[in-house]
Amino acid sequence: MAPLAASNSAAAPSATTPAAAQAADAANADSAQGASDAAALDKSFEERQQVLDQRSDDNNYQYAVAQHNCYSRFFVNHCLNRARDSMRTVQAQIRKEQLALDAEQRAQRARERDERTALRRARAEAEAPQRAAEDARNEQAYQEKQRQNALDQAQRNAEAPQRAANAQAYEDKRRQHALDQAQRGVTPAQATANQQAYDQKQSDFQRKLEEARQQGAQKAEEREQKQQNFEKKQADAAQHKLDVEARQQQAAEKAEQKRQDQLKQQQLEEQQKQQQQQQQQ
Repeated sequence: MAPLAASNSAAAPSATTPAAAQAADAANADSAQGASDAAALDKSFEERQQVLDQRSDDNNYQYAVAQHNCYSRFFVNHCLNRARDSMRTVQAQIRKEQLALDAEQRAQRARERDERTALRRARAEAEAPQRAAEDARNEQAYQEKQRQNALDQAQRNAEAPQRAANAQAYEDKRRQHALDQAQRGVTPAQATANQQAYDQKQSDFQRKLEEARQQGAQKAEEREQKQQNFEKKQADAAQHKLDVEARQQQAAEKAEQKRQDQLKQQQLEEQQKQQQQQQQQ
């Protein structure tokens, strides 16, 4: 039963997500329409306020004119009282309309505030599954990291005895080596000198080994150069032989051509002699 409940609870956000998204979309549409209506109402309020302000200014002006005119009449006080009563009547009407306008503006601001609150609530509901999923992923990553840290710490704790044993074995070996040297009568200074001599021998051996390697590389390079020179000489000799044979061939062809020319010349001369003899006969 527990896995079934878990699957149902896991499926619930996915089922509510489209509804919340639709609610958010509807709230956005209503908000856009409400913004347009609010702009129109604000303009209407502003125009009505201008009218009331103008009426108030006109009322004050009319009262001032009436006061001025009353001083030219016989019953001045009576005229002033009537002018004041008329001014107060108009002023009371303007005040009544002003209060109504203020009440409408307060109601409109309250509606706009409620609409903004509803829009924020709808957006929060639409984003709640995503935030919950993100929080769940973050919590899972945090728990996984905590488990990995615990495993690493446990592994380090498990390896601590082995590290301590290795350190102890090294220390025991070092002390045993010191005891062996002491038994052989080797003082610390002598041990240091022996170590330096050994290091010097190793250094000399490495130096000689490096010199031998360099000499071997140099000799190999020289052999390679000699081989290349020999091959070049062989190639030059073969080319020279080909050139000589070509020149000899050309000389033979020229000699043959010359012999053929001479033979033709002799035949031509003989023919001319024969023709001359025939003409003489």
